[in-house]
Amino acid sequence: MTDDQRTTRWRLILGEGSEAMGGLSGMAAEQDAALAFLYDRETNDGGAAGEGGQGGSGPSLLTVPTWINAVNELFPRRVAETLQADALERYGMVDMVTDLDTLNRIEPSETLLKAILNTKHLMNDDVLAAARDIVRRVVAQLIEKLRPQIKQAVTGKRDPQRRSRFKVAANFDPNATIRANLKHYTADGLVIAEPLFVSRTRRESERWQVIIAVDQSGSMTDSVIHSAVTASVFHGIPALKSHLVAFDTEVVDLSHESIDPVETLMKVQLGGGTHIAKAAEYCASIITEPRRAMVVIITDLYEGGSVPRLKAAVAGMVTAGAKVLILGALNQDGEADFDRSLGHELVDLGAHVGVMTPYELAAWVGEVIA
Repeated sequence: MTDDQRTTRWRLILGEGSEAMGGLSGMAAEQDAALAFLYDRETNDGGAAGEGGQGGSGPSLLTVPTWINAVNELFPRRVAETLQADALERYGMVDMVTDLDTLNRIEPSETLLKAILNTKHLMNDDVLAAARDIVRRVVAQLIEKLRPQIKQAVTGKRDPQRRSRFKVAANFDPNATIRANLKHYTADGLVIAEPLFVSRTRRESERWQVIIAVDQSGSMTDSVIHSAVTASVFHGIPALKSHLVAFDTEVVDLSHESIDPVETLMKVQLGGGTHIAKAAEYCASIITEPRRAMVVIITDLYEGGSVPRLKAAVAGMVTAGAKVLILGALNQDGEADFDRSLGHELVDLGAHVGVMTPYELAAWVGEVIA
């Protein structure tokens, strides 16, 4: 550990009054603000940082739900759990998302949804039931917003109710053809100027397999939420056979839950380490037809496992013919920080690497299956 790192650590431990040791910037400043929001209550007569006092890096703009989300993104899992326990036991602060009456009065939002996912392990059964209802309401809003865009991006004009590009006898639609050509009717009979053909549901073997694997670490909460919603929409598209996989140091296949994103989200365990290679290897193991498979791995690429194993798994899938997409984020903004150096190495192996919104992901899938 360097001298600067030691100084930063002591600044975070001592908090207000230690400014003479030096300033804080970047993630350290955000950590300081999160710690001040909680522990400056000791010196501010119970008030939060920024409520009549100066917290660490200045008046805090945090609220309880945003603070809960921040500590899960800024600190390791064990530290975040300690901070949440102090908030609950020493200050009664987390009661905004663990108290039934309070929870019932809060306006559902995506920020609140993230806070619930980060604290559901602290809830009793009654509060958990109320939280589940909030999750369901927020997810329903997200699905209502995203489903039309995603389905349009994936299917485009290849709608079963529209004309087929495959003009074969088996797809001929006589009724639609007659209706469309009545304007060409003459005394000599009906002239078929343009025969119409219908699209047919793809056979199981013709469907594209889409595997979404999402990192459960605290900084990826937005992506976990949008991955669950996107996978549920993909599940309802006949052209796709979708899978949803969550991972940290272990891999959990949630594909059987993907039809219900609420159940998916209530089962994820946010935080912990990251073993991307293990997830990539699992994705490779469930591919049934590589040339009709897409593997989407959503992670910040900060690998806690084996980089050589990760690269080998990605290279193997690409060589077999699968499309591999590595995303640093899947959320409304499509912005994220990820290990760009490792990203470049995976690009060299044939993977696509970047950040996307759910709509942009759907557009990519639509281009692949076109």
